Amino acid sequence: MAHPEHLAKLTEGVKPWGRWRKQNPEVQPDLRKANLRGADLHGANLSKANLSRAELIGASLIRGNLSGADLYGADLKGAILVDADLLMADLRKADLRKANLGGADLREANLSKANLSRASLIRANLSGADLGGADLSGANFGKANLSRASLIRANLSGANLIRADLSRAILVNTNLEGANLTACSAYGISVWNVRLEGAIQSNLVITPWNESPIQVDNLEVAQFIYLLLNNEKIRSVIDTITSKVVLILGRFTPDRKVVLDAIREELRKRDYLPVLFDFKKPASKDLTGTISTLANMARFIIADLTDPSSLPYELATLVPGTVVPVQPILMEGQPEFAMFVDLKTRYHWVLEPYQYTSPELLIAHLDEGVIGPAEAKARALGGK
Repeated sequence: MAHPEHLAKLTEGVKPWGRWRKQNPEVQPDLRKANLRGADLHGANLSKANLSRAELIGASLIRGNLSGADLYGADLKGAILVDADLLMADLRKADLRKANLGGADLREANLSKANLSRASLIRANLSGADLGGADLSGANFGKANLSRASLIRANLSGANLIRADLSRAILVNTNLEGANLTACSAYGISVWNVRLEGAIQSNLVITPWNESPIQVDNLEVAQFIYLLLNNEKIRSVIDTITSKVVLILGRFTPDRKVVLDAIREELRKRDYLPVLFDFKKPASKDLTGTISTLANMARFIIADLTDPSSLPYELATLVPGTVVPVQPILMEGQPEFAMFVDLKTRYHWVLEPYQYTSPELLIAHLDEGVIGPAEAKARALGGK
C-alpha cells in the first residue's frame, strides 16, 4: 500500500508536492496501489516514485516527470501523459488503453506485456524501449521514434505507424496485420517471421537520415535490399549462388540415388553448387513453395525422369512459373511420363531428355549431354 505521508503530500497539490520533493531529494515516494483516478497531476515530479499497481485512470500528467518510476501493473486507462518524462520507467503489464502519450519521453522504458491498445503515441520517443509482448493494437504511433525498440511478439495489428522511425528496431514474431507503415524509416531493421496480412507498406525508407533516401514497399525485404546495395561481398555471394546452383530432382530410391549422387560429385568438380531435393516435406514450408524457391535460385535444373514417382506433378507445377532451363535425363528404354510431351511443347526452357544406357556413360558424357545444353539455354534466356 502507499505510504500515508507520501500520498497525503501528493493530494495537497502539485506545487506543495514539488516543494516537498526538493526538501527530501533522497526519498523515493511510495505510492503503490494508490487511488489517483482522475487526479490533476499536471507537471508533477514523480521521478523514481513507486506507482506499481496504482490506479491513475483518467489522470492528467501532462509534462509530468516520471523518469525511472515504477509503474508495474499500474492502471492508466485514458490517462493524459502528453509530453510526460517516462525515461526508463517500469511500465510492465501497465494498462494504458486509450491513454494519451503524445510527445512523451519513453526512452529505454520497459513496456513489456503492457496494454496500449488504441493509445495515442504521436511523436512519442520510444527509442530503445522494450515493447515485447505488448498489446499495441490500434495504437497511433504517427511520427513516433521507435528506433532500437524491441517489438518481439508485440501486437501492432491495425496500428498507425505512418512516418514512424523503426530504424534498428527488432521485429520478431510481431503482428502487423492491417497496420499502416507508410513512409516508415526501416534502416537497420531486423524482421523475422512477422505477420503482414493487409498491412500498408509503401515508401519504406531503407537508408539512414544522412544518405539519399531509397524506398521499398516490403518490410521483410528492406534489410536485404539495403545490404545488397551496400555490401559488395553479399552481392558477390548472390551472384555466385545464382550462377552456380544446380537443382537435381528425382526419385531417391537406392538405385536412382547412386546415379544422382554421381552427378552431384561431377557438378562439384566443375565448380557448381548442386542441391538435391528428395521430396521430403520440410517442417516449415509448403513442398511446392520450397521447390519453387530453390528453382528460382538455380542456374538450371536436372530432372531424372527414370521411375519418376512424384516428379511429374512437381514439374507440371514448377515449370510454368519458373523460367529456368530444365534438362531431363532418362535411362534408355524407359518411357517419358504422359504429361512430359505437353511440357516440352508449351515451355521452351524444357529441353529434350538426354538418354543414356548406363550410369558410367551418363557421367562420361555429362558435359556434352547434360551441362552443355542446359548452359546454352541459360545463356539464351539471359542468364542469372
